[in-house]
Amino acid sequence: MNQRIISIIKDLCEIQKNITIDDLSQKYNVSQRTIRNDLISINNILRDNELDEMELIAGGQIQRKDNFTNINYFLTEQDLYSYKLSKEERIAVASVLLMNSSKYITLSTIADHLFVSRATIINDLDEIKKYIHSFGLGVTSHPNKGLRVEGKESDKRLFLMRLANSKKENTMVSRHISIQAGNRITIQKVLSEQEHLHKSYLTDESFQKIILYLGIMINRHLMGEYLEDREMKNNDYYVMAQDILRYVSQYCHINTTENEIQFLSELLVDSQYMKQMTKENKIIKIQLITRQFIEHISYDLGINLNDDYDFFENLSNHLESVLKPTPPDYPESSIIDEVLEENQDVVEAVNQNLSIIKQYVSREIHKIEIGYIAVHICAALERKKNKEVAFHVIVACHAGIGTSQLLIEKLRKHFNFQIIDVISAHEAENVDPKKVDVIISTVPLPHCQVDYITVSPLLNDEDYIRVGNKIDALRNSRHLPSRIGETELSAKGLLDQLSPLIYEIAPVHHDELMKAVRKVVRDYFHQSVEADAEIFSPYLHHLLPSTHIQLDVECVTWQEAVRLSALPLLEYGYIEERYINAMIHNIEENGPYIVLSDGFAVPHEGLEQGSVKVGMNLIRLKHPVHFGADDFDPVEFVCCLSAVDHKMHLKAFFNLVNMLRNEEFKEALKTCKNVHEAAYISEKYEYSLI
Repeated sequence: MNQRIISIIKDLCEIQKNITIDDLSQKYNVSQRTIRNDLISINNILRDNELDEMELIAGGQIQRKDNFTNINYFLTEQDLYSYKLSKEERIAVASVLLMNSSKYITLSTIADHLFVSRATIINDLDEIKKYIHSFGLGVTSHPNKGLRVEGKESDKRLFLMRLANSKKENTMVSRHISIQAGNRITIQKVLSEQEHLHKSYLTDESFQKIILYLGIMINRHLMGEYLEDREMKNNDYYVMAQDILRYVSQYCHINTTENEIQFLSELLVDSQYMKQMTKENKIIKIQLITRQFIEHISYDLGINLNDDYDFFENLSNHLESVLKPTPPDYPESSIIDEVLEENQDVVEAVNQNLSIIKQYVSREIHKIEIGYIAVHICAALERKKNKEVAFHVIVACHAGIGTSQLLIEKLRKHFNFQIIDVISAHEAENVDPKKVDVIISTVPLPHCQVDYITVSPLLNDEDYIRVGNKIDALRNSRHLPSRIGETELSAKGLLDQLSPLIYEIAPVHHDELMKAVRKVVRDYFHQSVEADAEIFSPYLHHLLPSTHIQLDVECVTWQEAVRLSALPLLEYGYIEERYINAMIHNIEENGPYIVLSDGFAVPHEGLEQGSVKVGMNLIRLKHPVHFGADDFDPVEFVCCLSAVDHKMHLKAFFNLVNMLRNEEFKEALKTCKNVHEAAYISEKYEYSLI
């Protein structure tokens, strides 16, 4: 296989586009006979992997089947042994190998990596040196050690960025040479968070460029390669760079320097930005409505769904569209009708409690919208029920390992599955039915002998129901082996158990110890995606340290209580002055819905009303005041919330509402003697939920 064949495959993956032999001949400047030979090679790949072959029809048009794009999976399996590098690619890859080594590297090592002879690399050496020199870097040699790149660390990183971000078709550099480190999800969330906090929104291209750089930076740090001293220059993005690197360093276990901050700020200065988009300003209100709705649904169904965080998050996202003046155009789905037909008790519970939502909607709520609400509830019920059953499961995925890993973590999170293997879709027909209960696949498996269910890699609520229905059918249709009672230990499960124990033994050093334990456990389980995916949803005790709590505050009116609860956030730079007035106006306009529980209020305002950073501040009043909240008055605790987006505060808010259902928690807050004790109470009761 050569570079041209790879490029042709990429062209042909655009199934909707008509492509002829003549088109390809002109694009690649070769004869039509050469293109025909390339197409024969591609058909051989398709046939070997049991995919439908291409056909030539009138006018030399190349007809591809719908499953043609599955060929990409098998291309990612190729290595340098089967892929013949062009000389240009060989020079680039060899240059990266040299650049990405913190030590000397021999010509034989480079040759082994490229699956070519040492003589080939010797012949390429002058051009490799010339190529590296074009980036302002040099290559030194040592008779007994080999070669090494010399020059500024900043130039080396820019070199790696340019090659990894190359626009040339199918360059093999980034595919075969690891130049990045750190969890990409984590880096992306850090950057997204800081975009919001600093009101500086990168274009998609610049966003990806900064993510790429941060991955390279982390990798270089892990190799012990640090930036040279740089001239410190003030620019508008220095603080943003500082905040980005503070969190990247914390979560990716590296150290940062002033030189790193300065260089990143320079990259940010050179980046492209777009105007900030308008956001909905009723997000927190919707989440409060969601919480109230879930509590009533749980009571009516006799099943506690209050502790299902995904249910809370998914339903609040759905209700955001329901509360809009114009109903969204929902796609028709057969499963909606099935849900309405088979779960009349759920539909009845939704209709009985629809008034909680209707009071905030100025239009009729359509039947399909109610159906989707019922789907969310049924999915939550399935998750709760099927955590009790430990089926042996194989995951089949036509995409790469990253997609299958995300699917696995979602399955593990909501079902008590034993994931015994991950396979390619074409391997499914060879699975022994005696060793597995069900296969969960992202594509149909027509020749598979084992029960399987097809789901989306994102595993949405409809998929949860499909999986749950399949499990019910299996459970009812045959005798399950004794291993069903087994449970599987995961990195997240173990960390959840260790964290409160470590806090009890060493509260002062809890964060430091957990950081070390977390790294060891994740490395052992190879489950960093699972552990890092929610890392930027801070817990309540993260937002309510002792510095964000005041006790026995004196005031007379609820307006004064709201203002006093917000003043520390104003002082610390979490909110602007206008946010306080907006909160008071919100309560005057919409009523005291912010009083969540007996004696406990969470004032807030929508996004774009002056919130700068996500945060909370809690005050305990010396003399409770009335908010006009009927049975929930008088209010003794006022917890001001500042939110910057839909999700960052969600876990803290979710845990707070669940803790307020525990009278012991509120009683402990009432009787605590100082702010340090109050912060400890918050953390202690929150850990009891985890």
